[in-house]
Amino acid sequence: MLTVTLSSQAPPAFVRSAAHPLRWRLLTELAHSDYRVRELVTLVGEPQNLVSYHLRRLRDGGLVTATRSSFDGRDSYYHLDLDRCAAALADTGAALHPALRRESLPRTPPVDLRRSPPVDLRRSPRVGVLFVCTGNSARSPIAEALLRHRTGDQVEVASAGSRPKPHLHPNAVRVLHDEFGIDITGQRPQHWDTVTGRRLDYVISLCDKAREACPDFPDHPRRVHWSIPDPATAGDTDQTNYPAFQHTATDIDTRTRHLLPVLTATPL
Repeated sequence: MLTVTLSSQAPPAFVRSAAHPLRWRLLTELAHSDYRVRELVTLVGEPQNLVSYHLRRLRDGGLVTATRSSFDGRDSYYHLDLDRCAAALADTGAALHPALRRESLPRTPPVDLRRSPPVDLRRSPRVGVLFVCTGNSARSPIAEALLRHRTGDQVEVASAGSRPKPHLHPNAVRVLHDEFGIDITGQRPQHWDTVTGRRLDYVISLCDKAREACPDFPDHPRRVHWSIPDPATAGDTDQTNYPAFQHTATDIDTRTRHLLPVLTATPL
């Protein structure tokens, strides 16, 4: 006679969080873009108090973070930490069977962006991506440079702003050079009117203010929002706000890395 022994071990935290149908819906929506509560309410079709409760559970589990909107301080944007999700999924596998522990799986060496070859997207025509922020002097040119570096010339990537500044912020130039080996010294901010003739598949806003002002582009590109604070406001001098630029560049690089599989799967 076969005897079945049920484990008394509680399911891992990720399973308890993600298994709830509404929390899974919220995770899948946030996997594509940062959103405010009222936008998530519309997307999932549930009452705001219920959505807020489950967002709080996801924040308590460390899967979702929130940042105050720079456009309207009464609002917050919610962001899914995909790296944290990946780690939680790996830990969930280990809880199921020792063979699924992270140290038991084939290791992927860490990526050195200075030496790593561009990702092969093998797309024709090339995917068109536009990054936008207000001044086009820091966040959006950093994103443009990182995506171009990761993909070579296989993506038509550009950046622009609603009120472009005369010059790039010196710390944007410095952080790309020092941390990633990328030189954008000769680049200048541009208005998004100058790119209206481009073929665009994605328009990605990195600034809450620019998101609200961003026009509709031809061909209806997919709209994505990354709510990233302006690093230039983090200090009184270029020296004091440079750590904020390092943090911003790391955040954008992580988001760019997560964008690559999406671009590969984009139907053209």
